Amino acid sequence: MSDERPEKPLPQEPVPYEKSLPDLRASDADRERVVERLRDAVAEGRLDMDEFEERLEATYKSRTYAELEPLTRDLPALGATAPVAAAPVGPVGLTKDVPAGSDSAWPDRIGGGSAVGGAAGGPAMAVAVMSGFQRKGNWTVPSRFHAVAFWGGGEIDLREANFERREVVINCVAVMGGIEITVPPGVEVDVRGIGVMGAFDQRDSPGPVEPGAPRVVVTGFAFWGGVEIKVKPPKSAKQNRLSKSKTHPRKEL
Repeated sequence: MSDERPEKPLPQEPVPYEKSLPDLRASDADRERVVERLRDAVAEGRLDMDEFEERLEATYKSRTYAELEPLTRDLPALGATAPVAAAPVGPVGLTKDVPAGSDSAWPDRIGGGSAVGGAAGGPAMAVAVMSGFQRKGNWTVPSRFHAVAFWGGGEIDLREANFERREVVINCVAVMGGIEITVPPGVEVDVRGIGVMGAFDQRDSPGPVEPGAPRVVVTGFAFWGGVEIKVKPPKSAKQNRLSKSKTHPRKEL
């Protein structure tokens, strides 16, 4: 007989239960966040209505994070902007010098600052329900600003404003109401809103885009309402012209 005894199998250490994130069940709040991002994508022109309806249906049918993640995989994060090409440099001697304090000194007005109505870098909102709102004077336009007018009116004046980023998005919802957006000359304006028995109206042209000027994207929806984009010089420029006219009175013959 052999003295060798059969070796007892070593006890296996319990493997900790690890559940990967994609396998976790999604909550109603998770699905609503995806729906909100899809709505923003429609307003920005990244999705058409057929794509939106298809993804919306898939969102509400999703049960896990793995099913939700592909629905927004090809969409940029909120506040992300496309790369902006550097402005071409003109020949020496042909460019205009920008005087100190000029409204064309855009680098001093872009970047940083805290947004009115929201934290720096986050969305801000102005709502008028059978009332009105104003954003004017010296304020900071956030990267994304939401304006809602229901049986009311809103005024957004960017002539003396600072800008958190080079490109800002103003998302307007006007239902039996109106929103007026005023921009200074030289700003690039891109209107993408949709009007149903309403309109997004841009009659004035900002003229040639100034080097370093911000880009304002106007999106949203107008139903029995309107969003109007106007171009007006800053009040300081008007005051300068008025003061010059007073210092040089017209001679009477």
